[in-house]
Amino acid sequence: MSRIVLDASAVLAVIQAEPGHERLTPELLSDAVCSTVNLAEVHAKLVSRGLTPEEAWEDATSPAAESVPFDSEQARISGDLITQTKPLGLSLGDRACLALAIALDAPVYTAERAWKKLKTGVPIHLIR
Repeated sequence: MSRIVLDASAVLAVIQAEPGHERLTPELLSDAVCSTVNLAEVHAKLVSRGLTPEEAWEDATSPAAESVPFDSEQARISGDLITQTKPLGLSLGDRACLALAIALDAPVYTAERAWKKLKTGVPIHLIR
């Protein structure tokens, strides 16, 4: 099994047992990575929903086997993606996730349907 990249929407789906979470099997999650930018998004969302910062961080980091720091290569790739992603309404966090997938040449898992319109060179899998 090779690594996969999780978008914030996929992490939240796993944490909250949302529709589609079952597509992210324990086998897939054992090789899953997540950008620290996406972890910040998930953490903030959970804290805003009333979890303590400690609980939110534990939940945010639990689905992925590894968190990957956002580095200068990913920052450049993320910036390169703006013209393709802006018309679809993708955020910096979305571009950070895609940049990590491109840098690792790994498939990405998301719940965001708009991503299927992208041509990034890496497989994009919708979980719902």
